[in-house]
Amino acid sequence: MPTFAAVDIGANSVRLKIARLTRHRLHVLHEDREVTRLGESVFRAGVLSTEAIAHTVRVLQRFHRAAQGYGAESVRVVATSALRDARNASAFLDWAASAVGWRVEVISGLEEGRLIHLAVVAATRARNTCALLLDLGGGSCELTVSDHGEIRRMYSLPLGAVRLTQEFLRWDPPKKKELQRLRSYIAEEITRIQRRVLASRLQMAIATSGTAAALAGAHFHTSNPQGGSVPRADVVKLTATLAKLSQLERAAIPGIGTRRAEIIVAGAMVYSELLSRLDLPSFFYSPLGLCDGVLAQMSADYDGGTAFRKHIDTERRNALVNTATHYGADLKFAGKVHELALQLFDGMKAVHRLPGEYREWLGAAAMLHEVGSFINRSGRRRHAYYVVCHSEIFGYTVYQRHLIAALVRYVGRSQPTPDSRPLRPLTPLERERVPKAVLLLRLARALNLGRRGAIKEVGVQVRREQVILKLTTGSSGADLEMWALHKERGYFRTVFGRELLATLS
Repeated sequence: MPTFAAVDIGANSVRLKIARLTRHRLHVLHEDREVTRLGESVFRAGVLSTEAIAHTVRVLQRFHRAAQGYGAESVRVVATSALRDARNASAFLDWAASAVGWRVEVISGLEEGRLIHLAVVAATRARNTCALLLDLGGGSCELTVSDHGEIRRMYSLPLGAVRLTQEFLRWDPPKKKELQRLRSYIAEEITRIQRRVLASRLQMAIATSGTAAALAGAHFHTSNPQGGSVPRADVVKLTATLAKLSQLERAAIPGIGTRRAEIIVAGAMVYSELLSRLDLPSFFYSPLGLCDGVLAQMSADYDGGTAFRKHIDTERRNALVNTATHYGADLKFAGKVHELALQLFDGMKAVHRLPGEYREWLGAAAMLHEVGSFINRSGRRRHAYYVVCHSEIFGYTVYQRHLIAALVRYVGRSQPTPDSRPLRPLTPLERERVPKAVLLLRLARALNLGRRGAIKEVGVQVRREQVILKLTTGSSGADLEMWALHKERGYFRTVFGRELLATLS
């Protein structure tokens, strides 16, 4: 029964959720949250303030003690818009690593939206309809068009409640001209995506995070809203009311509270404009959020039997195909290399002894190893490495993309060493493992070098000093593939300390 911990470092608050995986299901053990306003100075001056960094790190230290107390075996820490935008983000990352030993992963707005979508779709009726997911944070607003559980479009807009409050609202209550400028800015941002979203024929909207909770709470007159729809007309009316009140008066409204009262006017106006301009009659509030999505991803990576696994596998497969197609890769060729690579991985487990997750990464590298040719065939391996590292490939973390990129980098003639530049972002242990996975990919590519599918299937026989590949061929012959396989024998001997032989049938 593994225990996972997820930490979300947002522009407004920091959240922790700890859950245990039992019988393929996550059971929440502990939650914590604190408002630190990490992004406040970022949206005003472009940098994180020392005070906000120190405050956030103290909260992370508390979270660290909680994770240890609950015996969390794996912790994933993600940061969003404040760290994406801050010029001194590295100072925070170093401070956090020094204080708690956690590696903070700064994720993109699209990855943020994907993880939230994963959490919400698995737990709500959104998987049975066409829905718009709205997540309004402190620095950005993520919108995801979900069609029966699959992501169709995603947008990340600079419409966070903290960001907009800092940039537009200086008076309390806000002045009429401030509100007019804020509304115009929000409308301009929404207009950029309005036509495409309306074309999706949305049937419902689901909103997450603090602003949605506050609006739903105020609508239902409770600090803990449990569900039900919040009509657009009521959101518009509530927004107008909030804009006329002072911060103290806003804080007295059920569901809002002291800290949310500081930024609720801007957040409410974003919701009012979104619902109106996207022709959404209401929104449903969901308490699920980024931490839930991170936990879902962690559990699926650990346990293939979870309800999230099939969804994530579909996301990953679609992301790989879309990326390969975008860069003009030969999908038929890549698909065959993918098939052969997995056969080699499964048949040579006793030889390579790589962890099970490498099967997924090897398959991804097989699908993407040709994308560098889109830029230039000269240096295409280096180009492929860059493309994979910097592409938004749904379902894979930044670290996993770096590892997959390292595999595609060395599918050609060059060979990786522990101090090779593409391996530097990886842990020392992964640097030792990567050459084994690289070799499997090179063998798979060699076995389809003629792009004719000459090798139909690969069987593996492992002996003490030899590995024999038993190749099932078609009618066209496999001379080119056998030649390419022979060229890898020296590298195979270097990596695995055994002779590589092949027989045809």
